[in-house]
Amino acid sequence: MNYIEIIEVLVVAFIASFLFTPAIRKLAIKLNAIDVPTEKRRVHTKPIPRLGGLAIVLGFIISLLAHFILEISSGDIVEYDLIFKNQLMGLMLGILIIEIAGIWDDIKPIKAWTKLLFQIAAATVVVGFGVRIDFITNPFNGAMIYFPNYIAIPLTMIWIVGITNAINFIDGLDGLAAGTASISSLSLLFISIFWSDYELIFLTAALAGATLGFLPFNFNPAKIFMGEAGSAFLGFTLGTISIMGMIKSYATLAIVIPLVVLGLPIFDTAFAIIRRLLKGQSPMKADRGHLHHRLVDSGLTQKQAVLILYAISAVLGLAGLLIVQGMWKIIILFVIIMIFIVAGRKFVLDMSNTKEEEK
Repeated sequence: MNYIEIIEVLVVAFIASFLFTPAIRKLAIKLNAIDVPTEKRRVHTKPIPRLGGLAIVLGFIISLLAHFILEISSGDIVEYDLIFKNQLMGLMLGILIIEIAGIWDDIKPIKAWTKLLFQIAAATVVVGFGVRIDFITNPFNGAMIYFPNYIAIPLTMIWIVGITNAINFIDGLDGLAAGTASISSLSLLFISIFWSDYELIFLTAALAGATLGFLPFNFNPAKIFMGEAGSAFLGFTLGTISIMGMIKSYATLAIVIPLVVLGLPIFDTAFAIIRRLLKGQSPMKADRGHLHHRLVDSGLTQKQAVLILYAISAVLGLAGLLIVQGMWKIIILFVIIMIFIVAGRKFVLDMSNTKEEEK
């Protein structure tokens, strides 16, 4: 796959998603798939259509189909690895299951545990088709530590379901989940290009393009929300792609790469679950304690908070790229991240103090 093909996949996904979004918005209004702000944790103040994630899914699928059709018509057919073919089939079937629950929830909200069952079912399908976290790499000597199936299977399912919910949890500000997913997808794309991983290059390019095509309609002030159909799809697809094929087997630190690239939603979700459990609440109970809520509550506008979180995602994406190029660069990266965190914390505190002085 040359760079022109990569750009084609990304652009087709972008255009398809961009063109479908207005039509999906009208459909959402017709189906009364509307997000009405009735809870304190909601940041928006007026009803906004949901179901926008369907446009992202369509952009992703159309781009992949166009890519395969062009391959066949040009006669330049790539012989894909049988393992990858199985994994891709599992991914598509899993997406179908996720979308059934997502669209259902956007039109008529369902219970969190019902959605969780769909997510577990989708993860089970993916695992059944060969996607596994079956080893990690010892960072001190480079040795492979392999897992037996009774560890690899539940570990993989926890990872996929966890990332699915992590993206959902950060979908609390206009453009946050879409932008973060775009940055993570682009990071995985660049890592795939670095390792010449053809099979994952077009998947990550299609996902990045489809998400970027939706973002203009979702950035503040949002005209449409991605809803469960979008956040669950992005989380499930990112979670699955990040451990498919060569990204994990080439990476010196194996599972560390997706952990770093998807660091923002992962750690925000981890802290949210710990916080809720310490309060004796269900980990699935929504609250206003997420990082994006805290930034807004400190006095930042939605746009300012989202841009700060975009920057954090970009730094983590850069971290993933540096890790695959050499362990020594992690030290430099650590210094950069620490400077970024300290500067960001000072900025938030300054904004908070300014708000108090204005009162």
